[in-house]
Amino acid sequence: MEFHGVYTAMVTPFRNGAVDYDVLESLVEMQIDGGVDGLVPVGTTGESPTLSVQEHLKVIEVVIRKAAGRCKIIAGTGANSTAEAIELTLEAKKAGADATLQVTPYYNKPTQEGLYRHFSAVADATGVPVVLYNVPGRSGVPINVDTIARLSRNANIVAVKEAGGSVERVSQILDSCDITVLSGDDSLTVPMMSVGAVGIISVASNLIPVQVCEMVKSFASGNLERAMQLHRKYYPVYRDLFLETNPIPIKAAMAMKGMLEEEYRLPLCQMSESNRARLQTTLEKCGIL
Repeated sequence: MEFHGVYTAMVTPFRNGAVDYDVLESLVEMQIDGGVDGLVPVGTTGESPTLSVQEHLKVIEVVIRKAAGRCKIIAGTGANSTAEAIELTLEAKKAGADATLQVTPYYNKPTQEGLYRHFSAVADATGVPVVLYNVPGRSGVPINVDTIARLSRNANIVAVKEAGGSVERVSQILDSCDITVLSGDDSLTVPMMSVGAVGIISVASNLIPVQVCEMVKSFASGNLERAMQLHRKYYPVYRDLFLETNPIPIKAAMAMKGMLEEEYRLPLCQMSESNRARLQTTLEKCGIL
């Protein structure tokens, strides 16, 4: 199975402390109407650390059911326990997920050999296509390029979400092995595609799926001028969606547009007033509000 284009790293909407599944379904529909190639429920943007196992699996099930085969679903089922990652991935497989997003185990900081064994175990035990998720800023440890190259020899490990902030790493990965690379940073989508990435797992597309899809599809079809126009126009949005820890700003922006209630679970909380004002100004200047 090939993965290219735009995959939205979906927020998890809450209301009065509980997951708002009705709003979640409406967001799925909006994303599909916006033309995305796939959805990524319960990743970092979906506040996976504060969802119970039951909520985690139900979010995946609801997204799959509502999407009804109209786009691909890459379920966020990573963990810093290999056994837990396998268990969550098997449940997502039962629900009909097309692939799994497997984040680098966080906090326990495994060695590169440990990472290799962890991802290999998930891939081998589940048979689900694995998208590796390199995000050292959150997990504390990178997946080294040579480790990605080793892992790429496993037929079930099909792609890597590259969120290390380095365009050069895309070139290094593609020089060392044959694996699909997806940008993990909206602001680096076009630069990463220029050296071989084939799409984005996007935060911004929660808010502007049509525009992100047009940017990616323009680049992929060779209309570089249009892709660059869109990159420049929406770069301030990509930038300001990370004024504070993701997904705080994207949820604030979506609430400004009336898409959901602005609600988080501790330890995440609402934006500072100064950052909120800056974000709102940027959204207004870019024509989103």
